[in-house]
Amino acid sequence: KAYLLGKMHCTFFLTLSLALCALYCRVEGYHFQKHSVIRQPINIQNSLRNVRHSVALQQVAASSSVPQVSDKIQIVEPFGKGLKEDLNRKLPLYFSDIKDGFRVKTLSSTFFLFFACLAPAVAFGGLLALATGGMMGTVEAVGATAIGGVLYALFSGQPLTIIGTTGPLLAFLKVLYEACKSRGIPFLTMYAWVGIWSSFFLYLSAFFSTSNLVEYFTKFTDDIFSTLISVIFIYEAVKELYLNFSNPAIAGIQATSSLIVALTTFFVANTLSKLRKTPFFPRKVRDTLSDFAPTIGVLSGINVARAAMAKYQFNLPMLAVPEVLATTSGRPWLVDLFCVSNQVKLLALLPALMATVLLFMDQNITVRLIMSKQNKLKKGSGIHLDMLVVAVVTTITSLLGMPWMVAATVRSLAHLRSLKEYRTVEEKPEGDGVTPVESNVEEQKGPQLEMTGVVEQRVSGLMIHTLIGAAVLYCRPLLRMIPVSVLTGLFLYLGVSSIGTTDFFQRSLLFLANPADAPRSLWIKVAGLKRTKLFTAVQLLLLGSMWWIKGTALGVFFPVLIGLLAPVRIALEKFNLFTKKELDVLDGEIE
Repeated sequence: KAYLLGKMHCTFFLTLSLALCALYCRVEGYHFQKHSVIRQPINIQNSLRNVRHSVALQQVAASSSVPQVSDKIQIVEPFGKGLKEDLNRKLPLYFSDIKDGFRVKTLSSTFFLFFACLAPAVAFGGLLALATGGMMGTVEAVGATAIGGVLYALFSGQPLTIIGTTGPLLAFLKVLYEACKSRGIPFLTMYAWVGIWSSFFLYLSAFFSTSNLVEYFTKFTDDIFSTLISVIFIYEAVKELYLNFSNPAIAGIQATSSLIVALTTFFVANTLSKLRKTPFFPRKVRDTLSDFAPTIGVLSGINVARAAMAKYQFNLPMLAVPEVLATTSGRPWLVDLFCVSNQVKLLALLPALMATVLLFMDQNITVRLIMSKQNKLKKGSGIHLDMLVVAVVTTITSLLGMPWMVAATVRSLAHLRSLKEYRTVEEKPEGDGVTPVESNVEEQKGPQLEMTGVVEQRVSGLMIHTLIGAAVLYCRPLLRMIPVSVLTGLFLYLGVSSIGTTDFFQRSLLFLANPADAPRSLWIKVAGLKRTKLFTAVQLLLLGSMWWIKGTALGVFFPVLIGLLAPVRIALEKFNLFTKKELDVLDGEIE
């Protein structure tokens, strides 16, 4: 009975679009060739450093076999089955997750992501105060980032993922606040009940393994979603710099200096991050400078800002950190749950369904991106355990009146990239003109590098969010000395560095290329230039639709659009718009 009850609730909260996707796939007998990495086999021999815990990795491999193409995906499993599998996979590796984190690369990643996570928290906090009439603000956003980040780093199945407040969540909270205001309902109480209902559905998702649904997703969905988030980062950074010049209240010297500081931060971080691929300096020096590139960029921007302010005697806007550590509205930390009627508590169930879909999709798509085969992760994932931690964090933040936390795509991918390891390839592999699309070997003028793996550990995530909490508690005066334009430059770097890593972006450049000079990539060799452009045009159309709707009153339905990406991908093959061979290349993962 418990199993049937859970199955009923889980199916209910996934919304009509997701249910249609699953039903369509089951009824028609349609199954993707599995590109999922949720149960990715582990190749222990690829990394000598994992020999120290090879027994644990072998256990992961044994419990993480890839299902065959003919296997039917079980979207809802018996109570606790998926969680038990995740725990059996991750617990034997927990000690190594800590031990493997004591490395220089972890330190450089921590410094970078400290700023990369603090900046969005503060920025979203300011926007949150405007969107909720001062009911939430910077203190709540930064506090939720610290608390949620520490819990996720300690207990999640995939600690390389970074959680935080996201743009779609902000849009949802704005709509919820306006609805509460127009109906005279206390916002924070309604928000808390929406969060409690949402966390209830997320608990059901974790215990009944509904995250298995993401096995129907492919790079088609991943690339569109990650590109959208990257474009948002770039757009917001450029918009911030543009508004400095269009605002008559801001002096020209201040606007120009903000632009110079932001570009300094961006170009230093971007240039040094690519130093690893050049022939300059000894290899250890190149690698160290590349690892610490974002941190050096931030310090360079701060120094340029201080020099400009000292010479021309003006002030730049600084990071807005509250003087006193208290709630934004002065309310008690715990939200009063019982100042509304039972009808309002039940009414919260409806927006909770939409919030659940948003949290569910954000979380699972980001983890899919992290677990891509191209990243060569060896310790496996734990998507149901991840969802359980997100449910716990959602419960805590709802009761405290803080914004919900979920996997943040750009920050998670930045964290992953900062922990990648490379080796120098002495000679090009023999072959018939293999391109970078077909191989892990990167083409460049300097030394040829091959990505060998990622430092998989929990220490960097734990240190990042512990430092954020400590900085807000004890170092607020120092944080107020960081110019906003420095963080704007870091936003720009995060967006640019993320968007260029997707196949979708590389294929989009074909629209600007001369057909005669287009690179002979695997896409063009198999699918042809016109078919490659057509597939990319479909993705661009969907990306544009999502960008448009997020800025309208319909923005609350943004999660539904994400859920519809999978059925669209199914239709492309089901209605013979593309052959299976073409889709295997255009939408497949190259190992």
